[in-house]
Amino acid sequence: MQLTQGLHRAARINPGGIASIDGNSIRNWGAVARDVSRLAALLKSFGVAQGDRVAVLAANGEHYFDAFFAVFWAGAVIVPLNTRLTVAEISFQLQDVGASLLLVGDGFDAQAEGLAKNLPGLRIERIDEAQSGLRRRASAQDPIEDANRADGDLAGVFYTGGTTGTPKGVMLTHRNLVSVANNLVMMIGFGPDCVNLHCAPMFHLADIGMFSVTMVAGTHVFAQKLDPLTIMQLVAKHRVTHVFTVPAVIDALTLADLAAHDLSSIRMLGYGGSPMPAATIARAQERLPGIEFIQGFGMTEMPSITFLMPEHHRVASGLSKLRTAGVPGYGFEVMVVGPDGKELPRGEVGEIVGRGPCVMLGYWNRPDETAQALRGGWMHSQDAGFMDEDGFITITDRMKDMIVSGAENIYSIEVENALSLHPQVRECAVIGVPDERWGERVHAIIVPVEGEAPEIDDMLAHLSERLARYKCPKSWDVRCDPLPRSPAGKVLKAELRKAYFA
Repeated sequence: MQLTQGLHRAARINPGGIASIDGNSIRNWGAVARDVSRLAALLKSFGVAQGDRVAVLAANGEHYFDAFFAVFWAGAVIVPLNTRLTVAEISFQLQDVGASLLLVGDGFDAQAEGLAKNLPGLRIERIDEAQSGLRRRASAQDPIEDANRADGDLAGVFYTGGTTGTPKGVMLTHRNLVSVANNLVMMIGFGPDCVNLHCAPMFHLADIGMFSVTMVAGTHVFAQKLDPLTIMQLVAKHRVTHVFTVPAVIDALTLADLAAHDLSSIRMLGYGGSPMPAATIARAQERLPGIEFIQGFGMTEMPSITFLMPEHHRVASGLSKLRTAGVPGYGFEVMVVGPDGKELPRGEVGEIVGRGPCVMLGYWNRPDETAQALRGGWMHSQDAGFMDEDGFITITDRMKDMIVSGAENIYSIEVENALSLHPQVRECAVIGVPDERWGERVHAIIVPVEGEAPEIDDMLAHLSERLARYKCPKSWDVRCDPLPRSPAGKVLKAELRKAYFA
């Protein structure tokens, strides 16, 4: 299983077919393959060797797409960076993974300057056409042979938060990513006539459809910033067939002026991050007749392991499965286990575990945490849920204190660690509370130092220096009473949540 094989195939079977559309730039698959091979040669000229980690900090676009495949072509390992992180957060990840090269896109000048100061030994190159003409520089290179990295070879390191408060690098192999891409082709029905709009950020595994669409020689449509109006304009202009996003965006689309745009080309709206509200589905099927819906559930350590298929989104079906995360994909196994690791009876709540070719190789330089997560040959998700008699998984809670807000994973311990550094905070807890738009929002509960009266604006200014904006609390509770704790001294977050989930 080799990620670049999909690109080779597309260039052979459909060389003149439209591969990518990015603003006024339209390329066919033959051109994309040539651009990628030459960019790989340029990366090699920068000193990138087999197995080196190449990080990318950029917005969605054809340059990011080329970088992904050129890194693989050169035999290196890609490290996509979350564009919403602070310079301090990115610096940690670059140091942790030992990146030899950072490719920076347009609009990230300030971050590049800060990273250059923090990491003077790191080579930084501009990836966008406007600043450095990276493609023009690559065009002067002679194409090189594909390194043909495949199967168990490391393809990428994708950072996710951890219960220790520091991000962990999830190592995914070529086999991992190809197996998920294959599942998407089978489950979604991608074909050579598909036109896929990249709504999810390309640093996120929610955009793994990038590999699936390439496999079938379909068409990629890129846009750096997306809102409901822009999505509708791009769909109408380029006859987009597939859009994958989060429930909040689909909800906004159903409330927009749909009559002003021709959206008849859309075949499927996909989503993840949280279940779809029944009211949104009903409204979407009324206002967007003929469009199918599909949900994918997974985590960085095992992407898209379950799917809720279109037939379970149809109002006529009764929507009895709508709150579930669906069933396992082809070749993937999911089970609900008790503390002893044994499977529980259907309907009984326990920890959701999974195994199959989608499960990560491990955490970068964290053997103990890898062994704990993969014990018994299963990836332990730390999500609590149950399986019904039909094999559908329902997630009921989290066995770790992760907040999912607008499909972004936010780890409460990371926010708490930053908040606890404020001199006016004696103790604090961060929890996820219901939010109509984002599913959950970050809520902070603070017990101040005696005699102090912290200002929320001051707290936010303190956090903004240490955390990405989306991780900062959206609501606050300042109290005098100590936080409830167990005999072992652990904050009882279940007690704190009760008032918000009543």
